[in-house]
Amino acid sequence: MRKTAIWWVYLMAIILLPAAALADKPVFNLEIREHLFSPSELRIPANTKIKLLVHNLDRTPEEFESYELNREKVILGGHKAVIFIGPLPPGDYPFFGEFNPKSAQGKIISE
Repeated sequence: MRKTAIWWVYLMAIILLPAAALADKPVFNLEIREHLFSPSELRIPANTKIKLLVHNLDRTPEEFESYELNREKVILGGHKAVIFIGPLPPGDYPFFGEFNPKSAQGKIISE
């Protein structure tokens, strides 16, 4: 009986600790509308891991891509995606939309 109770405590810790660790991350929102990112400049705190919620309001898919952030994620039209970023030292980190690279551009400013 005691081993079963210890096992359940261990199992719950494995399940709940990662969720608790992600819950305290600051959340920032980014929209894709008419093949443009809004805001085009997003200021985040330096040296802090953040949760970026990207909402594609267009009907077509777009890919959030950044070489500097080492991130790429396709977001279907009318859908949302979560991208974790950082912690980043102070600086500028450009990103673009792979499917509309001339119009869908922006940068994250870590300060």
